[in-house]
Amino acid sequence: MDKALPLNQFEAMLFDLDGVLTPTAKIHAACWKRVFDEFLKSRTEATGEPFVPFELPQDYLRYVDGKPRYPGVESFLASRNIQLPYGDPKEAPNQDTVCGIGNGKDSYFVTVLNEDGIEAFPGAIALVQNLRDQGIKTAVVSSSRNCKEVLKVAKITHLFDTIMDGRVAETLHLPGKPAPDTFLRAAADLSVAPDKAVVFEDAIVGVQAGKQGQFGWVVGVAEPEGAQALLDNGANIVVADLGELLPQ
Repeated sequence: MDKALPLNQFEAMLFDLDGVLTPTAKIHAACWKRVFDEFLKSRTEATGEPFVPFELPQDYLRYVDGKPRYPGVESFLASRNIQLPYGDPKEAPNQDTVCGIGNGKDSYFVTVLNEDGIEAFPGAIALVQNLRDQGIKTAVVSSSRNCKEVLKVAKITHLFDTIMDGRVAETLHLPGKPAPDTFLRAAADLSVAPDKAVVFEDAIVGVQAGKQGQFGWVVGVAEPEGAQALLDNGANIVVADLGELLPQ
């Protein structure tokens, strides 16, 4: 398949953040492993159950990738037949609740982001700039509550006409991916019909959202070993780097 996007068919491009525009997916995965392993070790000490660590990349991709933070915690805990109180989103990190674990992960992520910074993928930003030069609208659609801070640190906020992140979705009571609601709202904010917009996603739940929302095209972003899973779940095409979609 020719990887050149038929740009004249579309009016807007909707980009996930982590793993699509920035390499923050690896940071997220490492922070999830840290917080879950700490919880699982403390549970082993308390109950005598065997310690089975959070496995990368399998557990990350299967249970938390692309999902809002607390549903991600619930999904992984359910895979281990562990039930915890939901807790309070405002509670301190690392409590033995869904919110406590999620807040612990967020705390670790913010620390790494502030200490190490982040740079966007050059190919992705070249594509975004090329699209904007052609008058095509662009948006970021991310489940991350830290989306705007990541964009700021990466110095790419100015490249997007609207930002739909986890905080905005929560305020608007929009369900997270694989529900298409956040993508649909971003398209509406741009005054573009779904069939005139393209979704760019690296997560299975993200491409599922693109398919469910009946968007004009769904582009998956993954290394070759992960491409088939995205194709099976709704991606029209999969690339390892968005720079591959630049006009030759």
